[in-house]
Amino acid sequence: MRSPIHDYLDQVLLECRDDDGGSVTTGNRQLENVDPELFGLAVATVDGTIYTAGEANHEFSIQSISKPFAYALALRDGGLERLEARVDAEPSGEKFNEISLESDTGRPRNALINAGALAVRDLVDGTDARHRAQRIAEEMSRLAGRDLVVDDQVYEAELEADDHNQALAHLLRSAGQLDCAPDEVVDGYARQCAIGVDCHDLAMMAAVMANGGMSTSSDEQLIDGQINRHVLSVMATCGMYNGSGNWMSTVGIPAKSGVAGAIIGVLPGQVGVAVFSPRLNQQGNSVRGVAVFERLSRDMELHMMHVIPTGRSALRSVGERDGATVVELQGDIRFAGAEIFASRACEGFATDEIVIDLSEVRVIDDAARRLITEVRERLSEDHRTTVQDPARLLAGR
Repeated sequence: MRSPIHDYLDQVLLECRDDDGGSVTTGNRQLENVDPELFGLAVATVDGTIYTAGEANHEFSIQSISKPFAYALALRDGGLERLEARVDAEPSGEKFNEISLESDTGRPRNALINAGALAVRDLVDGTDARHRAQRIAEEMSRLAGRDLVVDDQVYEAELEADDHNQALAHLLRSAGQLDCAPDEVVDGYARQCAIGVDCHDLAMMAAVMANGGMSTSSDEQLIDGQINRHVLSVMATCGMYNGSGNWMSTVGIPAKSGVAGAIIGVLPGQVGVAVFSPRLNQQGNSVRGVAVFERLSRDMELHMMHVIPTGRSALRSVGERDGATVVELQGDIRFAGAEIFASRACEGFATDEIVIDLSEVRVIDDAARRLITEVRERLSEDHRTTVQDPARLLAGR
């Protein structure tokens, strides 16, 4: 059977295709020559299923969408304290290539504008510009599930038009925010932006972030959970440049755009989305891409502030069986769900023996795990308490 999701995505592209406003980016001869009618979309779920429509396999350069992944790698290499000393995490309210530096420290406002991306690029471990770019490409390849490589023609065109980034790099150097030579940083950043991807790749990369940094096909942690959360937070507030506030209120999905015409979106716990259409609006974001995200957010209720009550469902049942009180939990349990269990335990149980049954629980986060463990220990003071935990969720896998 063909999934109705495929048909829905085809319909979204069809209805958004008429939006032909905006223009293809200028300043890079390779990007200037792209077909403006190209239009692709991919949606990947956290369990690894991917749906595509249009030219989802057309390859283009990743451009600024590389910034969150380079940021994550720099955070892994040097830690948050080191990064915070060089780059802030505040929205700039300005275009992506503006000189948005703090007057007293010289720090860029955030890691997702060009000044911030250059500072982050300087903090990725490596022997030289090529080695750092290779490490970034390898990191993104792990997330995409295939080898991603630099498009040499796009890279050369980037360097030809990189006077503005050269100026930013020299300014950062003069402010004490670069250790490497400006030329090396700009060269490496050009390579980073010239890595070739398609919508399928980007949706898979976004799905890993939506899955807390864990692979969608195995239990491998590809991005540290704390780093993943930090990067997503910055994407939510800064990823769409001076259109970030409007984006978050209307679309409500942490996102990052690139001047090649792509937008990547991450809805934690649900999906990763990627759209490609080359015509850009005044903020440098794909016109059709924005329209698609607005449509998906509205139709599929993907806004991150859209919440349905779920805590009560964590408590499946409470009943007596063979002289013991059996408390059954179920589903994905976070703090709110664990609190329901704790509240019920505070009401007391009539039997001497209590069984906490986690057989129908899929996942427990750390906060819920700590709370359930503490409740179990307190119940054990007055009751014979056992736990049925076949997946060893309370042990933390």
